[in-house]
Amino acid sequence: MRVVVNLTRCQGYAQCAFLAPEVFRMRGAEALMYDPEPDNAQRERVLRAAAACPVQAILVDHVDDKEAAVESATTGPAAAARPAAPLRTAGWRRTGWQPSPDGHDAAIEGLRRNGRLVIVGASLAGLAAAATLRREGFTGSLTMIGDEPYRPYDRPPLSKQVLDGWVAPDHTGLPRVDELHARWLLGVPATGLDPAGKQVHLGDGGIIDYDRILIATGTRARPWFNADEAALDGVFVLRTRDDAAGLRHRLAGRPGRVLVIGGGFTGSEVASACRDRDLAVTLVERGPTPLAGALGGVIGAVAADLQREHGVDLRCGVTVTRLEGDTAGRLRRAHLSDGSIVDAEVAVVALGAVRNTEWLRGCGLAVGDWGVGCDAGCRVFDAAGVVTDDVFVAGDVARFPHPLYDYQFLALEHWGNAVAQAQVAAHNMISAPAERWPHLAVPVFWSAQFGTNIKSVGVPTLADQVVIAQGSVAQRRFVAAYGYQGRLTAAVGFDQGKWLESYEGLIEAGAPFPPDLRGVDEPTDAQPAAAQIPDHRTRDRHATVAVTGHDPSERRAELIYHH
Repeated sequence: MRVVVNLTRCQGYAQCAFLAPEVFRMRGAEALMYDPEPDNAQRERVLRAAAACPVQAILVDHVDDKEAAVESATTGPAAAARPAAPLRTAGWRRTGWQPSPDGHDAAIEGLRRNGRLVIVGASLAGLAAAATLRREGFTGSLTMIGDEPYRPYDRPPLSKQVLDGWVAPDHTGLPRVDELHARWLLGVPATGLDPAGKQVHLGDGGIIDYDRILIATGTRARPWFNADEAALDGVFVLRTRDDAAGLRHRLAGRPGRVLVIGGGFTGSEVASACRDRDLAVTLVERGPTPLAGALGGVIGAVAADLQREHGVDLRCGVTVTRLEGDTAGRLRRAHLSDGSIVDAEVAVVALGAVRNTEWLRGCGLAVGDWGVGCDAGCRVFDAAGVVTDDVFVAGDVARFPHPLYDYQFLALEHWGNAVAQAQVAAHNMISAPAERWPHLAVPVFWSAQFGTNIKSVGVPTLADQVVIAQGSVAQRRFVAAYGYQGRLTAAVGFDQGKWLESYEGLIEAGAPFPPDLRGVDEPTDAQPAAAQIPDHRTRDRHATVAVTGHDPSERRAELIYHH
């Protein structure tokens, strides 16, 4: 059987851990870990746990007829109407669609029955889109293309359950893959796209025709800048199942010290997993604190204290300038910008992600290192900014305007965004224009590290102030509210997941900042402070646009890439 918990919904009530302790475990007050592929002997316990979940966040795969009633309890009013309810899309409701006699709707109905849809990216977003297509009545040809040899699996457990040794890397598969009735082309990367000819070119020389296509190629780990040093035995990145398997094996050998390069969420979670194994860890972060790039310096300072309290040798404000190996090509030490040296047998490079867009260069679409540009309905722009009707995008690789944030273009590497955006994209691929949905979900993400559940709603980096709105920083149980020019933009909770849904509603409603939460566990002396958000505008630009022509009918835009 397969299990997935939508941790964007989970609020840490822990009923599942009581009812199925071999499958669900609580770290600290709210950090839930689970086995994505438990033994079938656990089925009855898992189904009871899913039915008891107060927020219906557990989805179970392969439920037979006699257990259909239990599945209905775990997925909402009716399994047929809402089989994937835990993969929530911020309140969207399917209102129904019946084709009208006009030619456009007849064409859409033909697409739904006989069309050829292709999804490039056998990922969480790709799976969510494919499941939505089938659920909404698409019966045509569906092709899934993935560069990895595996069917879709869940990535968040790789830096948590897998690294701590509880869950095997190949036991992270996502549910309901077998229900898609899709053609799977795995281990074969897409190498080019011809939007005019409606063809995808593959790395093995194959060509796939399509009527409409969804780009869901996601991201990959940013490699170490020096290829020779990156090739040293003991240097790892963490993005794929194979990455996790290699790193897990090395940690099981109990290296003398692990060096983590980068203090974002992945780096911090790796450090946490290493400390759980009682391994010595040094984390090097170029910013003033870990997590500063995502949560700002004020809350990043809390994360820094959390790491040091759990025995991490945290070095901030410095960088690794060189990795040094021995004559056998094994990592031995790292040289830092402050002149210090760290002896380490294992180094994990956690310097963020690179969006997988290179295969799209030259196809005429709006593509760069920032992702694939699209409108709020997930339709991709061409290089001139004109939306297409047959090319859609979703997940980590998408860059889209969000009305809640002054229509700024966002690119989000979040589990919840991948699911919500993929469901909207899939719906729009097979719907008439009047029935299309916008992707308006408030971003939500989470991280479990050092026994603490860190959960965020909104976009903390689009803020100028922060205030501790509830709880106690000293006790590591609090909610920090973020605001921009008097409006609430985000909230981050440390072991306070039950409050975040309320903040999500305030953000959607355009509530003022600081929020008025009198009588709800508010601190007595909290005052807004500068959020200390890094200026991301200084990042290098790798693509720009050249415009030619004079008459409007002759004006053309072309993307120009440089390194």
